Amino acid sequence: MKIAIIGADGQLGSDLLKVLKENEILPLYYPDFDVTKPERAKEILSQLKPEILINTSAYHRVDECEENPKESFLVNSIAVRDLALICRDLGFIFVHFSTDYVFDGKKDSPYIEKDMPIPLSMYAVSKLAGEYFVSYILEKYFLIRTCGLYGEAGCWGKGTNFVDTMISLEKKGKPLRIVNDQWVTPTSTAELALRIGELIHTNHYGLYHLTNEGQCTWYEFTETIFSLIRRKPRLLPVDSKTYAARALRPPYSVLENKKAKEIGLTDFSHWKKALKDYLIKKGYID
Repeated sequence: MKIAIIGADGQLGSDLLKVLKENEILPLYYPDFDVTKPERAKEILSQLKPEILINTSAYHRVDECEENPKESFLVNSIAVRDLALICRDLGFIFVHFSTDYVFDGKKDSPYIEKDMPIPLSMYAVSKLAGEYFVSYILEKYFLIRTCGLYGEAGCWGKGTNFVDTMISLEKKGKPLRIVNDQWVTPTSTAELALRIGELIHTNHYGLYHLTNEGQCTWYEFTETIFSLIRRKPRLLPVDSKTYAARALRPPYSVLENKKAKEIGLTDFSHWKKALKDYLIKKGYID
């Protein structure tokens, strides 16, 4: 299968390259391939002629999106619309990623694909708009909502991820203030890439929630990181109001992989196992 991956040097893109290596992979990197320049993007894709186009690009600095709505919508919405149109015109299957942040977090059980999105931030609104563009333009697409990604390559544009950032900050010897009232499911890009590898070889198109199993607060996740690497930093639990981030986050954004289970996709591991596997791969523990 011929597969083009936008953002192949990011943390998810890097893992997709490994998982999909038995296919003919066409890696696409910024700035040579810029999703905000649709004419050039279409020219490149017309020459490459992939069967599947995977888009991992996003403007995902959540707080910055509040102050840069134009950039947020340009990358997360308009560019996604343009890529969907290219896929429709050229006959490609489109794979695109969205976020748990499309929900308002008022539910007390994991969100399924049919739950009503109610975004609370500019980032979430722009990602949801991208979802709508994909679903109304295309018939053959895989639209994937996920949560709290971390991977070996680090997040493109940030250069790191939550796990590595916490470990790096701990080495400075200062107390770490961690939000303890936002419930999520941190998700390994290595496992997510494996499930995508399975999913794209089916014809079960549509919207999916794909995360590791279980749930925790960011504080509990951080506690578990340091427990596994046998470090004891001073962790200070704080609530979202005290933390005072510019963008609102949902207090509960745990996703249920309902549709993936219905079609028989391999189950994800629990987030604690995925975290331990990651720490071993990175050499933090044996």
